[in-house]
Amino acid sequence: MSWIPSAKAKYGIAVYNYHNVKNEKQHLKLSVGDAVHILEEYAGQWYRGCLIQNRSAMGIFPCSYVRVKEAYVEHRGSKNESVSPKELPIVQEMTQLLREWGDICKDLFKRNVNPKLFIQTRAMMMDLINIRRSIVSGTMPADVLATMKKQVTDTIDFGNRNLGLDLVVRNESRDPVDVDSMSSVEIYNMYTDSSLRIQRRIAEEDFHEGKTSEANDAQDPVSSSHVHSLFVTVKNFVCRIGEEADVFMSLYDGKSHSHISENYLVRWGSQGLPRNLEMLNNLKCLFTDLGSKDMQREKIYLVCQIVRIGRMELKDLKSESDRKRYTSNLRRAFGVAVMDITNIVKGAEERDEDKQTFIPFVQVTGENENLHQLIMRTISSRSEINHKGQGLWVSMKMLHVDLKTALKDYQHLIDKSTAVARKMGFPEVIMPGDVRNDLYVTLIQGEFEKGAKTAHKNVEVTVSVCGMSGHVIPIVVSMGVGEDPMSEHRSCIYYQSKQPRWAEIVKIQVPIEDLRSAHLRFTFRHRSTLQNKDYNEKDYGVSFIKLMRTEGTTLKDGIHNLVVYKLETRRLEGVKYLDLPSTREELDLHMKNSKSNTTHSKHALPRVEGLTLSKDNFQITTMVCSTKLTQNVDLLGLLKWRCNEKELKYNLEALMKVLGEEIVKFLQDTLDALFNILMEEKDYDTLVFNALIHIISLIAEKKFFHFFAVLDTYICEHFSAAISYQKLIKELVKSFKGVEDPKNKEQLQKTIKALEYIFKFIVRSRKLFEQIDDQSNDSFENEMKSVFKTINKLMVHKHNHLLIPQGLALKHLPSVIEDITTVYEPRGLSSLLQEFIKNVPTDRLTKQKIQCMLDIVHSSLFKVQDCRLILLKMMTRDLKSLMQKREELDSCVKLLADILALLRSKDVGSTQNDVKEVMNTLLRTLIQTIIRLRDTPHVANFVACLISLLRQMEESHYQSYIASFPSSIDLLDFLMEIFHLFRDLIKSNVYRSDWVTMICLQNSVFMRSIKFFGKTLNSKFLDESHFQYRIWESFFQLGVEFLTQESLQMENFTQNKRQSIIKKYGNLRCEMGFEIRAAWFNLGQHKNKFIPDMVGPILKMTLVPEVELRKATIPIFFDIMQCELHSRGSFKKFESEMITKLDEFVEKGQGDEEYMELFYKIMTDWCLKHQYLKQSGTEFVKLVRLLLMRLLDYRSIIREENRDNRMSCTVNLLNFYKEINRSEMYVQYLYKLHNLHTECDNYTEAAYCILLHAKQLEFSDNPISYERSKLAEAKTQRELKEMLYYDAIKLFSQGKIWEEGIKLCKELEHQYEHETFQYAELAKLLSMQAGLYENIMTKLRPEPEYFFVGYYGKGFPAFLRNRTFIYRGKEYERLSEFASRVMMSCPNAQKMTTTSPPGEQVKESDGMSVQIFTVSPIMEEPRHFRDKAINANVLNYYRSNEVQKFVYNKPFRKGPKDKDNEFASMWIERITYVTSYKLPGILRWFEIKSMERHEIDPLQNAIESMENANNDLKQLVLTYINEPGRPINPLSMKLNGTVDAKVMGGFSNYEKAFFTEEYRKRNPNDAPKIARLKDLIASQIPILAEGVRLHGELAPEALQPFHENLETCFVDLSKKVESDYGKKPPFQTSSRPVQKVTPQPRTLSSARPGSIMSINSCTGSEMSEDHSGAPPPEIPAKRKPAYTTPTKDNRKSKTDWRSGFGGSSTSLDHEARPVNAQPVELREEITAQRPRRPKSQVGMSGPLTPRTPHHASESCLAKGSHVPPLPVKSQMADYGNLPEDGEVMSKHVASTPNNISPSRLRNKPPPPLPLKRQDSNPGTPAKLSTPPRKPTRHSSNS
Repeated sequence: MSWIPSAKAKYGIAVYNYHNVKNEKQHLKLSVGDAVHILEEYAGQWYRGCLIQNRSAMGIFPCSYVRVKEAYVEHRGSKNESVSPKELPIVQEMTQLLREWGDICKDLFKRNVNPKLFIQTRAMMMDLINIRRSIVSGTMPADVLATMKKQVTDTIDFGNRNLGLDLVVRNESRDPVDVDSMSSVEIYNMYTDSSLRIQRRIAEEDFHEGKTSEANDAQDPVSSSHVHSLFVTVKNFVCRIGEEADVFMSLYDGKSHSHISENYLVRWGSQGLPRNLEMLNNLKCLFTDLGSKDMQREKIYLVCQIVRIGRMELKDLKSESDRKRYTSNLRRAFGVAVMDITNIVKGAEERDEDKQTFIPFVQVTGENENLHQLIMRTISSRSEINHKGQGLWVSMKMLHVDLKTALKDYQHLIDKSTAVARKMGFPEVIMPGDVRNDLYVTLIQGEFEKGAKTAHKNVEVTVSVCGMSGHVIPIVVSMGVGEDPMSEHRSCIYYQSKQPRWAEIVKIQVPIEDLRSAHLRFTFRHRSTLQNKDYNEKDYGVSFIKLMRTEGTTLKDGIHNLVVYKLETRRLEGVKYLDLPSTREELDLHMKNSKSNTTHSKHALPRVEGLTLSKDNFQITTMVCSTKLTQNVDLLGLLKWRCNEKELKYNLEALMKVLGEEIVKFLQDTLDALFNILMEEKDYDTLVFNALIHIISLIAEKKFFHFFAVLDTYICEHFSAAISYQKLIKELVKSFKGVEDPKNKEQLQKTIKALEYIFKFIVRSRKLFEQIDDQSNDSFENEMKSVFKTINKLMVHKHNHLLIPQGLALKHLPSVIEDITTVYEPRGLSSLLQEFIKNVPTDRLTKQKIQCMLDIVHSSLFKVQDCRLILLKMMTRDLKSLMQKREELDSCVKLLADILALLRSKDVGSTQNDVKEVMNTLLRTLIQTIIRLRDTPHVANFVACLISLLRQMEESHYQSYIASFPSSIDLLDFLMEIFHLFRDLIKSNVYRSDWVTMICLQNSVFMRSIKFFGKTLNSKFLDESHFQYRIWESFFQLGVEFLTQESLQMENFTQNKRQSIIKKYGNLRCEMGFEIRAAWFNLGQHKNKFIPDMVGPILKMTLVPEVELRKATIPIFFDIMQCELHSRGSFKKFESEMITKLDEFVEKGQGDEEYMELFYKIMTDWCLKHQYLKQSGTEFVKLVRLLLMRLLDYRSIIREENRDNRMSCTVNLLNFYKEINRSEMYVQYLYKLHNLHTECDNYTEAAYCILLHAKQLEFSDNPISYERSKLAEAKTQRELKEMLYYDAIKLFSQGKIWEEGIKLCKELEHQYEHETFQYAELAKLLSMQAGLYENIMTKLRPEPEYFFVGYYGKGFPAFLRNRTFIYRGKEYERLSEFASRVMMSCPNAQKMTTTSPPGEQVKESDGMSVQIFTVSPIMEEPRHFRDKAINANVLNYYRSNEVQKFVYNKPFRKGPKDKDNEFASMWIERITYVTSYKLPGILRWFEIKSMERHEIDPLQNAIESMENANNDLKQLVLTYINEPGRPINPLSMKLNGTVDAKVMGGFSNYEKAFFTEEYRKRNPNDAPKIARLKDLIASQIPILAEGVRLHGELAPEALQPFHENLETCFVDLSKKVESDYGKKPPFQTSSRPVQKVTPQPRTLSSARPGSIMSINSCTGSEMSEDHSGAPPPEIPAKRKPAYTTPTKDNRKSKTDWRSGFGGSSTSLDHEARPVNAQPVELREEITAQRPRRPKSQVGMSGPLTPRTPHHASESCLAKGSHVPPLPVKSQMADYGNLPEDGEVMSKHVASTPNNISPSRLRNKPPPPLPLKRQDSNPGTPAKLSTPPRKPTRHSSNS
């Protein structure tokens, strides 16, 4: 079988991860959730396809790993085939978004950069996944889907903003829009709306952490809708009653304690189920008609009242006879359930029909507690209800629609069985056809006497509606919706209550025809507990009230105190009681009018058989809710005007006084009456017109604003006055006459406000008339013209009292356009409106005029092409004037935006002339306005308008506009303006970066415009006579700015986004690049004018990472070289500018290796083809390539945290610029290096950087050739050099290199004294110089250590790879600390454990190896110091500074090992390193340029050791001679260690090794050396003598015993040495006088150039091989300063202490040393366990306590003599913590050459001491000898 195109399977989702184990390239890697486009299939087992997100990823994968889904296929079978799933757009968007968010979340989780964002995004993703699941299931209702869609899109936009993703353009319904079909203004408005929603969401998240915006979203319908409904479902009712019950549910106002809605009644059976089993699980009610006022109630409750129906007392009666004894079917209050639903109703809490809520049940506490009291008690109670599981289970959902809409849109919730409970009262909007005739009666309370009873009665009230004859009207009494009406209602019974309170509500629905004769009747009966007694009870009283009053109005709302008549007959039929007073008010009025003087009122009443007046009272309240009946007499008179025409005028005038609530209730009937009067009567036209104005004005009030819908419905469906338009027009014209009179102002304003509906009546009437009489339209048009002329005359006036009417006219007149255009010719209407606008004075009502024009634009009239052109000219003229004056800019931009948006519409006809009109009038003004408003909030709107206008302009428009300029100067100004504006908008975009569609649209429009303007440049400004450099330069700069803007850098986008942008808008970068290339080559002879200014912009363009663009634009450089060569003979300007700009752009992140190679290839090819550029051009191209390599290295390193690498790259670049003589670039990188040093506190190195800059300057008044912003105040080279010197002096002082500062001071001194004669400055300078000298002598200056560092392996950057360096350590930095710092900068490197040079295998490996060990600097003693006694503070500086040579000593053994004396075979391998430049310098390290190796024999080692010991001792003695006040501890320790054999040993090893006859015979040539060694031993005695003498003078009283012991030992030692080696002359404490040295001006010699690297550096291959595994041997470390507090880490273990001197034994050469050789202990040495300090830092703060010697038996005193105690170790002492016997070193200290400072060694080689005695006889005198010392290596930790 073969691969075949897939037919059905086109789109799939990966349900498993698929990773090809064999790594075969043809397989496609899949992750769960990946969407794939299936192209082919094989045998039903394999698919071939690509990823939807990355179509370049293509391969095969198993069919079972994907789930195929239905999809739409476009271009099937072609290369452009595309698929999209058959899902709702919102589902597709969510799917794509979840994939994108998922990748981002993975990245956030891995990097752990923003945990809060990760958690927030993950939570939103989970919500979206659940919502998507619900939508895909297909069970979500349409209304819920619409709401959910808004929530989802808001969440998506919010999440995208948080994650920095693009904002999607959406319309009001939250659907993504088609950008091509919309204007840029509309897109901008949508973006603005989306951003506002996001900002609200962000603000909510900030204030309410963790909450979503669902609450706010739910509140939106509350504020936008005028009618609301609450849907309630009763899920279950649990209450242990045992009898039947009526359950009433209603909405309740907790503040006013009144019911809001009707009751919803559920009849519940005694078995715990509804009596009507068909209603089981179907108990639903819709509480509707809730308005905005109801939403503002403080507290709204859902209350449930339970009334049980059964016996008087709730007893458990078991027998049937007992149950029959008691009266049943009695209604008794049982309890309530109350729930606060305020948050649900107001939208603060979201509920749906699936979420159930439990409402606990509260039972009445007493016999006579009524349910209303219980409701109030429950609401006010704050304690928890002990409901015992009894209560009501309900679900609720707010529907923000009216009843009609709810029945239509929520059919899944509301069906025919759903009860509808309306509001008790009128809704805020009463629609025509909404007929209500309801009377709500509330039984309040009563007061009843006992009568013949012994106790108070159990009163039951029966409510019924009766006719005139007393018969009961059936089925008109409703206890609540949900059950059918009944003929009567029986109230609850309160046991033996004198004043029962019911608060029961019943609704009376009497047919309108029966209402006039109907009345309410209330009968009262006592109900007995027992059945036999109750059977005999009859109605004992009756009350009534009529529903209609005599004048025809209905019963007034409110409280009615009814009269209770006592019934004296069992039957009420036939009793004529309607003539009796029904209320207490009527009774009192009757008694007042009675002429009888009878004292008892009952004798004054009409006599009715069977009735007598009782003292009982009964109170009710009534509320009429009727759309057909009114309680207002005046309104009733107007509605029945035909019955009394004589009162018509009065009724019309009285209508103005009728309450608005009454008018709007009967709006249709009122309007019918008014138009009937207008049609039938002649004398009341003005009154009727005024009444209409009054009604329209009334509806316009905020309170009744919703009734406009009623009015619209009336006009469209119920209005029938066909000839009324004539009278209305006549009255309308009449109302505008006499406007000059201020008395008419109020009526005029009302008329203008009512214009819209007056014209609606006129137009509707005219249409009805045309249906009857189809005659000419001329008369009607003339009448309409007269109306407009009258209104237009109003606008001309400038009276102040007419300002408001004129503003109202501007506001309301556009509202009549839609209606008038249906009966009036549109062009004529356009002319009338144009005249209307023109009549408005220019200085009045500007904002209102713009708003009027805006309303006209929104009308259908503006969509008519001919009408639009008439109006557009007027609008653009006014807009131009206002924009130039900068008046009402908000309104102006809104008007312009809407005009341009409408011109973009499809249903407006041709817009070419309209666009031309807008362009000619407003384009230049719009550009200038944007420039002026650049930094204001209005600018974004104006830019959107500009984009929209340019987008609609075609080539003919551009040509027409260009041709409209009268001269080339005007055209030039325009082009400069628009180019400047484009550049500014591109450089600093006015839109957010996530408004990608808006930005892309702007770029696309600008690109199109630039092309047209480029053609204009070629045709108008290219020839010699009209060439303008400025405009061409601006064009090139605009083009480069355009294609280098951030929003077009496609490489920063995802592949899908990149492909989408290119597909929609094209590759704009390439387009612009081709435009620039074409423009450049069109310049011809004018090219030279742009050299070198255009080099930078073109370079910036070529650096854009777009291969095609680079290939097209790089050849421009060759053309520039060629042009400059031909015109100037060279291309130096181009070369200079190219190097400068390349440095600038690459540092900013532009350019890459691909560009470097492409540039090299293209430019080389072009240069090789050119006769004169073949050599020079090719060399320049190579130079650029080399520079690019260094710049790219620098850029890659400069972003790292490793400042050392950054410094190295910086030095590489500054050296490069120095080589090519680019001084300004050289100085620029000097200061970059300077800044890096100052950040690291490398003050000395920063000072040397400044001096390199100063070296380029002279002490002259020549101007500075280049400027630095930091030193901008310097005008001449002298000023700048002085400033640099002072900066360097300051930095040298901070780095404690005072000697260098003094040199600079001397140079400045010479200038001030002999050149500029600035003596005041000289005085300051000398004072500063004196301070530097003082610092040298008095301040502590730690000596830095130096370290060898080698970087081996290809893993290192090129500037480190296989190179070796000497590093200058920081203050007090030891080897371990330095090594840690180096290794931290190379975390992937491995530290070498040997000091031998690595082999080629290590150097050529891909890994990284670092070799680190300590080296010692070799001091170069200044010439003028020789043979002089120099103070140690002066000399110490040169021991560790201004050094270029460094030494490393490595001991090894030659020949056979002498067990008795190892010195005979111990040799030293000495390696001397020479760095490129002296240290310190501009870096803390320099590369090693050369190295030497030589061997030192044992005798020479001994000589060097003695020389160093003598020099060290001599320097110490001189120090105490010059500074006798110094602490004596260092001198005591030094002398004691030298003269006392017990402490340091003697010279016997030297004697055994070198002074024997055998050695002389074996080495006859060493006789001079032996003599030299003996001479050095002898020379030590005079120095010791002076030291001991000095010690005796300086030692305090406490140290005198110690000094006496010291003198005794010295006497023995001196006798021995003088006898064996001769006596030397006494020590001379002073030398010849120091010669005065004339200060010379400082010149920076070549000894410290600004480089650390040499291209051909020494690799160290000539170094000898060391043994593997040995730690690097080190020179003895320098001592720690006296004030350094020893810590635990400073003290080493015994093993460390030993290895610190010699390393491990494996460091010796295998060939020279036997495997079984053991080290020989030759001496003892006292070594402090804490780091030693330099002698200059050792002090003593108090008397010393003697310390017992370690080996008292070996004392040099005679046996039995008293050994003086050692001094007590003070806080500053340095000889305590002596090692035990076992801690004596097994290695010998290596000797150092003569020119190596002894102070550089960690542990200085001791002077020769007496041999350690080998015998135990204390009486035997010590044998004096000078033993040789074994060289040792000390670690930095010792």
